[in-house]
Amino acid sequence: MPETQHPPRETPVSAQDYVAIQASPEFQDLRNRLRRFVFPMSALFLIWYFAYVMLGAFAHDFMAIKVWGDVNVGLLIGIGQFASTFVITGFYVWFANRELDPRAEAIRAELEGGAA
Repeated sequence: MPETQHPPRETPVSAQDYVAIQASPEFQDLRNRLRRFVFPMSALFLIWYFAYVMLGAFAHDFMAIKVWGDVNVGLLIGIGQFASTFVITGFYVWFANRELDPRAEAIRAELEGGAA
C-alpha cells in the first residue's frame, strides 16, 4: 500500500486542533468502529485461550486422545491457538484496510489542511 505524501503545513498542529478532531463525529465513528472490532475479537480469543488452558489442566484424558500416530487432541488445539492468531491478524488487517484506514486518512487530511 503506497504512503500518501502530504505537503508540510506552514504552521504546526496545535493541541487545540487535536482536541477538536478528537471530539469530531468522524473521529468518534473511527474509534467506535475500532472498539466494535477489537473488544469482541479479544474476548473471543481469550475465551478460546482459557478453554485450552483449562482443558490442559483438568481434562488430561481428553487432551491425550490420539488422533493420528503420536498426534493428540492437545497438540491439535495448541496448533489451533497459533493458527487462530494468524487468522485474527489477517482479519484485522483486512478490516483496518477496508474500514479504518480510509477514515483515519480523511481525518489526517482534515487536520493537516489537505483534501481527503
